[in-house]
Amino acid sequence: MTPDHHPPAGGTNAPPRPSSGAADTPLKRAITGKLLYLFILGDVLGAGIYALVGVLAGEVGGAVWLPLLLALLLALLTAASYAELVTKYPRAGGAAVFAQRAFKVPVVSFLVGFSMLAAGVTSVAGLALAFSGSYLSELVDVPPVPTALVFLVLVAALNARGIKDSLRANVVMTVVELSGLVLVVVLAAVVLGRGDGAPGRVLEIDGSGSSAAAVLGAAVIAFYSFVGFETSANVAEEAIDPSRNYPRALFGGLLTAGVVYVAVGLAVSVAVPTDVLVNSSGPLLEVVNVADVGLPGWLFALIALIAVANGALLTAIMCSRLTYGMAAERLLPAVLARVLPGRQTPWVAIVVTTLIAMVLVLSGDLETLAATVVLLLLFVFIAVNVAVLKLRRDRVEHAHFRAPAVVPVLGVLSCLALLTQQEAGVWLRGAAMLALGAVLYALSRWSVRRQPAPAQR
Repeated sequence: MTPDHHPPAGGTNAPPRPSSGAADTPLKRAITGKLLYLFILGDVLGAGIYALVGVLAGEVGGAVWLPLLLALLLALLTAASYAELVTKYPRAGGAAVFAQRAFKVPVVSFLVGFSMLAAGVTSVAGLALAFSGSYLSELVDVPPVPTALVFLVLVAALNARGIKDSLRANVVMTVVELSGLVLVVVLAAVVLGRGDGAPGRVLEIDGSGSSAAAVLGAAVIAFYSFVGFETSANVAEEAIDPSRNYPRALFGGLLTAGVVYVAVGLAVSVAVPTDVLVNSSGPLLEVVNVADVGLPGWLFALIALIAVANGALLTAIMCSRLTYGMAAERLLPAVLARVLPGRQTPWVAIVVTTLIAMVLVLSGDLETLAATVVLLLLFVFIAVNVAVLKLRRDRVEHAHFRAPAVVPVLGVLSCLALLTQQEAGVWLRGAAMLALGAVLYALSRWSVRRQPAPAQR
């Protein structure tokens, strides 16, 4: 996987344009390579791992680390396609913009973007409820729904202040949540060192069918823990020298998260019996309890709250930038592309996506919609991988990352393999969401056609 440079059309003697691919943009380019790496790492780590390992243990047994490793390898395939397209077209909007360029069918681009928005806004709402739930109750007793609404307002305010301020907060929160996961690994080593652990559990696969089927089924769940890397495509327009910095940050963030996840999977399996993990709503807290080194439970709950808040902030940034990018491509109303003077942030998109998240919080029924998130994102990833192949003949004037042709093909196959593991009910809910998106698109096109034509002079 190497950078690819195409000279400008019309001759070879002209000096090459800057390798960043940076075009004029109303958004402020303020994201350095290090900030972008921490953005991706923080978004991938997220809050899922704090509850995920118990679910994985129920699917695969003690070998919790194995589906995590498989999910990392599958995620890297699609990440390579994102690296090529983002460095080739460093504009906000991500997958929707790529689909528009590749397929030139507005409804396809709209549905790809709508799938991302549906998954993202639902995740923000779910994280707001998670923040106001059991973790927070360890520290203070407050009503969950009003607290979740206030939390969303605070996230929106930080988002509107500017991408640099948001990412500075992300640096602090990423360090804290990463430290919490490293702490789990260290405590498991303490348990193992005093002879209380069971290293043999890490090789136990207890699925109901074959071992391969159990690992693949668990990889679908584990894949959700790596979701988040794709959100970085929506801040490419605000990145400094994206052609150089984006691939490094993307692969570096994914690999760092993968190493941490696999280490956590090994740690919890060694330190805690599988049946305890399966029956616990806070499996990582079980490691703290087994280690019994005097670490208070409220402290680990605080770390989990920071992880949840960080995931909500980064996903909210993605939703607002995706909305802005789709509006700039005329897939959504133009008003959503308005930028706040001075701050240079898409304030209308931030307000609208926050209000939608609030409605979802007030509905109180997020579980059904959340179950379709992975399904919707797999369709997005298939579109991105196909777009890479379709856009290979489209030449640009700046250097960009180029993945071997076999990589996006394998990316499509990996997504199809994960789709085969989804339940029928999830397919029906996903189809309903896409149908809703198609209706919204038809209504938006109808309203545009009904607008009166400008008067002739």
